[in-house]
Amino acid sequence: MTHAHPHHTQHQRQHDTDGQAEILDLDAEVLAEHTASITAWLPLTTGPRRMADLGCGTGAGTFALLDRFPDAHVTAVDASAEHLRRLRAKARARGVDERVRTVHADLDDAAWPDLGSPDLVWASASMHHMAHPDRALRNVHDALAPGGLFAVVELAGFPRFLPETAPEGRPGLEERCHAASARFHAEHVPHRGADWGPLLTAAGFTVEGERTVSVHIDGSGSEGVGRYALGSLLRLRGAAAEALAPEDLTALDQLLDTASPHSVLRRDDLTVRTERSVWAARRP
Repeated sequence: MTHAHPHHTQHQRQHDTDGQAEILDLDAEVLAEHTASITAWLPLTTGPRRMADLGCGTGAGTFALLDRFPDAHVTAVDASAEHLRRLRAKARARGVDERVRTVHADLDDAAWPDLGSPDLVWASASMHHMAHPDRALRNVHDALAPGGLFAVVELAGFPRFLPETAPEGRPGLEERCHAASARFHAEHVPHRGADWGPLLTAAGFTVEGERTVSVHIDGSGSEGVGRYALGSLLRLRGAAAEALAPEDLTALDQLLDTASPHSVLRRDDLTVRTERSVWAARRP
C-alpha cells in the first residue's frame, strides 16, 4: 500500500511511487519461488473461484494466486492508482486481464469496497500499514464467504544483502542501518512485526495454520538481486539516515552511488536474507 506524504510535491510523489513500484516488481521477481511455496501451502480443500489481494501493489500476490489457481478471478485492491495501472498492464501482457479486477481504495477508510464475497483473501506486507488493523480484520471477516480463507503474509522488515564484514572500513553497516530503521518504524509503523494470530482470533477467525518461511538466495551474478539490494538500501536509508553516524551515512551513500566503485551493483557477494511469517485463518 502507498501512503503519500502530504507535503510532497507531485514530482516527489511520482518519484516515490516509481521507486516503490520498482522495489515491488523486484520483490516479486526475486522472491517468486517463496511466494509460490506459500500459495501451495495454504490449507484449501478446493480451489477458490473468487479471490482478493489487499494492498496488492504491482501484483506479486495477484499473479502468484492466478498461477496457483488457474480457474479463479482476483479483485486487486490498492491505494495507489499508479500501482494498479502497472498491474493491469502486466495482466494484459500475461493474457489474464479478464481474470483481474482492480479497485482503487484506501483500506483504512471505514467504508470498504465490495470484494464480491471471495473464497480467499490474500494480504502480503499490507496489514502492518493499517492504522486500524482490528477494524480491517473485521472487514475482511465480513467480506469473506463463509468457510473462506484469509492469508496474512508479513516480511520481517527489510531484507539483508551484505556480508557482516562489509563494507570495507565500516563492517556491520547494514545491521546498524536496520537497528536505526527499527526505531523509526516502531514510531511510524507500530504494527510491523505484530503477531497476527491473536488479532485474527479476536476478529472471529479460526487460525488453521502458521509458518515462517526462511529466505536465503545467492545473489552472485544476479542483476535482479543487485537492483533489489540497491532499491531496498535506498528505502532503508530514508528510515535510518537521521540516526546514523556521519561515517556510516557516507559509507551507505557510496553503496548507493551507482557510479562509485563501491556501488552495491558492483558487488559479487550479495545474498537475499529475510523471513516471511504466514497466517492462514478461516471464517467459520
